Amino acid sequence: MMLVDSHCHLDFPDLAGDLEGVMALMRENQVTHALCVSVTLEDFPKVLAIAEQYPHIFASVGVHPDYEGVSEPTPATLVQLAQHPKVVAVGETGLDYYRVKGDLEWQRERFRNHIRAARLCGKPLIIHTREAAQDTMRIMREEGADNAGGVMHCFTETWEVAQLALDLGFYISFSGIVTFKNALALKEVAKKVPLERMLIETDSPYLAPAPFRGKMNQPGLVKYVAAEIARLRNRSVDQIAEVTTDNFSRLFKVNKDNLNAIT
Repeated sequence: MMLVDSHCHLDFPDLAGDLEGVMALMRENQVTHALCVSVTLEDFPKVLAIAEQYPHIFASVGVHPDYEGVSEPTPATLVQLAQHPKVVAVGETGLDYYRVKGDLEWQRERFRNHIRAARLCGKPLIIHTREAAQDTMRIMREEGADNAGGVMHCFTETWEVAQLALDLGFYISFSGIVTFKNALALKEVAKKVPLERMLIETDSPYLAPAPFRGKMNQPGLVKYVAAEIARLRNRSVDQIAEVTTDNFSRLFKVNKDNLNAIT
């Protein structure tokens, strides 16, 4: 069995302080690879350094919508940084009307710049959306995000929003939230998303799945997300592991043979 954590933040202090321990749990739980996701340009060098240190870790480049007062990415800057061979995606980007209030035109312009960069460099987008689904989908359509492709990460929206994203060619990624007992609506979405368009993730160090809820999350725990998807879909964990690993390989243009070679 091979599992891939499609979204984590290994550069965050909680995980960066014990990377060897993180890698050990990944090995123990057959999580062979992970994508370490950038949230600011200032911290991107730390993300890249981890990806360069470990052959089974990939990186993205982007600026999260929650971060104010940080360097604003231009399409040219993102394209340049995305040329590194370990950088497989642009993001995390998107809109967040929950954590950030006021005039958010800067957030929407930042999002547009990421989509433009992804189209230019031919790498997929990692999209965050929270209480902003209508504007997120509108900007994706206006900027031609379907020409870049990507994933709606840590999906918590309705089936209707999932359908809109799927129609644009995007993948849907489920985090530990899908294991929470009260996440009934999200469980229904997880039953409907086509398996060939599904990814799994931890978003660690946040959102630890049951039975670890409230504790620090890490990539090795993505197997519990796979187990819940398997339960919801009446499939084996091995089947979910195989299809989501194949999807990761296809979306992020990582040769499946290379995944096997460095497990």
